[in-house]
Amino acid sequence: MNFVRVYAIVLRQFYLMRGSFSRVFPIFAWVAIDIILWGFLTKYLNTISSPGLNFIPLFLGAILIWDFFIRVMQGVTMAFFEDVWSRNFLNFFATPLSISEYLSGLVLISILTSAIGLIVMIILSSFIFGLSFAVYGIHLLPFLMILFMFGITLGILASAMVLRLGPAAEWFVWPIPAFISPFVGVLYPISILPQWMQIISRILPPAYVFESMRDIVVGKSVSFGVLWLAGGLGVVYIFVSIWFFKRTYRHSVRTGVIARYSAETIS
Repeated sequence: MNFVRVYAIVLRQFYLMRGSFSRVFPIFAWVAIDIILWGFLTKYLNTISSPGLNFIPLFLGAILIWDFFIRVMQGVTMAFFEDVWSRNFLNFFATPLSISEYLSGLVLISILTSAIGLIVMIILSSFIFGLSFAVYGIHLLPFLMILFMFGITLGILASAMVLRLGPAAEWFVWPIPAFISPFVGVLYPISILPQWMQIISRILPPAYVFESMRDIVVGKSVSFGVLWLAGGLGVVYIFVSIWFFKRTYRHSVRTGVIARYSAETIS
């Protein structure tokens, strides 16, 4: 892998964002909206709930961590969509750039954008609503890492889906986080779900994160074995997603459908 070419992918996105307020603004806007909406809701729940039960780390913390996952996934897909919208994707592979280098560039872009969003989340939620992520202790790091890996996985899979089905398929990408959220129990225990939904939950790493978060808030112990299981699933899914993207790319080249990502196809 040539890290100079990986850096070139990141640098291109940096120049795009630096010259466009409309690309930078959503990184902060949606985070701020979620904090304000759920922050005031949790404050209201605290006023009507029994003493000793704090909804801020229970609900607001879970929503912000989930928002971090969405930012990670969209960090990958948006960088890919920039190349799709500009009909520039095919041009990359007229160079020695490999699929692994291209995907590595997308992942680095996602790390940068999601890190910015995470910093904004921590600052706003701490100063406005008094949420301290320290309540999760040393478990916060594995929580973020597991969600990061799963976000990268879905970002790569969603990009592969668009590559296979065409640019119009991007509309299938945006509902993905909403589609899986009922199965991972962002705001409620997995145990209340029907049995068939619980089976799906067991193969989704975020489900273990949010179950562990609730255990911490109510004073229960958290098993690191569970987090290792979730992390192991996350690593496996990342490799599967990379394999799937490479296979989709080769299929697109072999069948010729990749030509629709070329500037020459613009009428």
